[in-house]
Amino acid sequence: MKAILAIDQGTTSTRTIAFSINGKKLYSSQLELKQYFPKNGWVEHDPDEIWKTTLKTLKDVINKCKKKNIEILTIGITNQRETTVMWDKINGKPVYKAIVWQDRRTDTLCQKLRKKNLENKIRKKTGLFIDPYFSGTKINWILKNVKKVKKLLENKRLLFGTIDTYIIWKLTGGKVHATDATNASRTMLYNINSNKWDNEILKILKIPVNILPEVKNTADNFGFTNKLVVGKSISITGVVGD
Repeated sequence: MKAILAIDQGTTSTRTIAFSINGKKLYSSQLELKQYFPKNGWVEHDPDEIWKTTLKTLKDVINKCKKKNIEILTIGITNQRETTVMWDKINGKPVYKAIVWQDRRTDTLCQKLRKKNLENKIRKKTGLFIDPYFSGTKINWILKNVKKVKKLLENKRLLFGTIDTYIIWKLTGGKVHATDATNASRTMLYNINSNKWDNEILKILKIPVNILPEVKNTADNFGFTNKLVVGKSISITGVVGD
């Protein structure tokens, strides 16, 4: 038998499911995720916990497949959208907690952007209203408020990703820094007309383009899992922000 693995990294839990090639659920492994509320309106996750739960559930399902001699063809990832992680690309350590899509800390910045009459411009480019919900203003907040970030930026060691990007980077042992269009289009930084990161919006939010991931199709080549990380090399061929 052959199987496809799906990593479902959600807001309250992480799970990995093995499906047969005709869509039958074979095995599943799931772990809950802790929520952090440091201030009123702030919602955070621990990126290390996101990674540990992803790796643990993935290895659990891989081992279950191995015992039944099921061949794993590929991995797909679906993830909580807009949640923002930034990390050091040399040691892989997050610079701050993951700021969750529900977080409202950038409301004041969003109000300022609206007062500058930028709503229509940004909506035409991205399809989105200006709102703290999206990743763009979360990135701006981290760049402004986390001390260690400035030095990492200067040394070109800082990376940004939504959860899919962070998981791909970790699974591939730091070889692939990529996202898909469904996730990129929820950052408020991605021009849906040109299918590129929008330089004008990046300038407005003071975000350097070199920290952003490569944007691929939803069904695309996202590299291979690192044997040292996962135990075997498996292709990652699908990503979608859910």
